[in-house]
Amino acid sequence: MAAAGKVIKCKAAVAWESKKPLVIEEIEVAPPQANEIRVKIVTTGLCHTELYQLFENQHPDAFPVVLGHEGAGIVESVGPGVTEFQPGDKVIPLPISQCGKCRFCKSASSNHCDDGWWSDRTDVMTSAVTRFTCRGKTVYQFLGTSTFSEYTVVHQNALAKIDPAAPLDKLFLFGCAVSTGYGAVFNTAKVTPGSTCAVFGLGAVGLAAVMGCRNAGAKKIIAVDINPTKFPRAIALGATDTVNPKDHDKPISQVLADMTNGGVDFSLECTGNVEVMRSALESCVKGWGVSVIIGYTTLQDFAARPIQLLSGRTWKGSLWGGYKPKDGITALGKAYLANKLNLDEFISHEMTLDKINDAIDLMKHGQRYSSTPFTMHDI
Repeated sequence: MAAAGKVIKCKAAVAWESKKPLVIEEIEVAPPQANEIRVKIVTTGLCHTELYQLFENQHPDAFPVVLGHEGAGIVESVGPGVTEFQPGDKVIPLPISQCGKCRFCKSASSNHCDDGWWSDRTDVMTSAVTRFTCRGKTVYQFLGTSTFSEYTVVHQNALAKIDPAAPLDKLFLFGCAVSTGYGAVFNTAKVTPGSTCAVFGLGAVGLAAVMGCRNAGAKKIIAVDINPTKFPRAIALGATDTVNPKDHDKPISQVLADMTNGGVDFSLECTGNVEVMRSALESCVKGWGVSVIIGYTTLQDFAARPIQLLSGRTWKGSLWGGYKPKDGITALGKAYLANKLNLDEFISHEMTLDKINDAIDLMKHGQRYSSTPFTMHDI
């Protein structure tokens, strides 16, 4: 393409400092270096992890940063050594890598990878290498992706190709929300047909978990949230029951135990709230119940009484749905083409990038059900 090998100037939403509104700026995006790809972002979603970075992360290297990690776009140009991608490919940037060579990639037991920001900058949540500058200053790339920009540069280990006919305004959800919730059902919890499940938190990740439980054949799927306006979407995706903890004067674990003859077989926590994590564990039936932590948080400790595990429950964690990321995108693409994934229910608003702060306000006040797509080329 005409800009290949040259710096591209484009619009991006820059977070200059913590707890301040994002600013639409003109940034410079350097050409891709060895093993890198420059991508024109077409659509991106807003995830609660962006709010965590913006309002809670106080690491000195966390700002300035371009947020965004749930997007889809088209390859603009490739750097030396790239053979898997070519200009024009439809792609999804990945917040975790799959190098295929490290001990984690070679193991069937994990989707971790020694490559990328996750291995050495987990607390910063940005990659050490960035191709962004603005006003003469270095701007970091969030999770190595930064999809709140018209163009971004990612390493080939953190990019997945999708079908040329795939709708980018739907499959951007594979970048985080759907992969994280849906994959946790199959890869981490391993939900079985005929089982009972409870999903705590009905944002995009929780809704994906509900959909996953349905597709796994669970017979009873209880959707739990303190915001009842989220219940219709959960029901549309497969929930058989809904529970608002505020409607009860006893612990939610007891409410669910009463509904399921002693507790659910599987619980999936999708809020990032450490108190909810404990409630989700205690909602599982003793003897074989499995509880999976999916919601993201790093600064808080969580706890439970040992008897909860000694009695036979299992407590697990799930990163990006347990998928090896490149392989996961392939699996999700096949599920979408087989009409197993209803992605329409995950999109609550459609906004342009210049409305990003409005979208953040919607999420902060619980008015956004799931992922908000932004059309990046129409600012």
